[in-house]
Amino acid sequence: MDRPLYPSDLTDAQWKLIEPLLPPIGESTFCETVPRREIVNGIRYVLRGGVQWRMMPHDLPKWETVYYHHNLWSKTGVWKAINAALVKIERERKGRKAQPSAAVGDSQSVKTTQKKGIAAGTATKRSKAASATSRRIRTATCSVAA
Repeated sequence: MDRPLYPSDLTDAQWKLIEPLLPPIGESTFCETVPRREIVNGIRYVLRGGVQWRMMPHDLPKWETVYYHHNLWSKTGVWKAINAALVKIERERKGRKAQPSAAVGDSQSVKTTQKKGIAAGTATKRSKAASATSRRIRTATCSVAA
């Protein structure tokens, strides 16, 4: 890379983990002229920085190329596979089993109102005849018409 590094760029160690998990060259596009690491760096720039695709810096690959690969890899499950592999690697690094052996589910009921029924959450509606605004408009219309 002959450009300044961005905080979102992959380190060499991160790239070594991710590179083998990406689809082989030729499966994701008809030919690749842009380095795949730069494509991943572009995706990370947009997602970590919260910017729009079209606002990517010009020293990264074209936003269309980066967006295309992000969409393609999302649809084909590449990102899910990468995430699963990285979770497995991290669990093993921490001395745990690669796959979790148990799951915990939690739920909580919260009381939302002291009154029961639909009337507790809705206000009483007044008819137009009972509305003071409605009477004023009718009276004004009648006096103008006369």
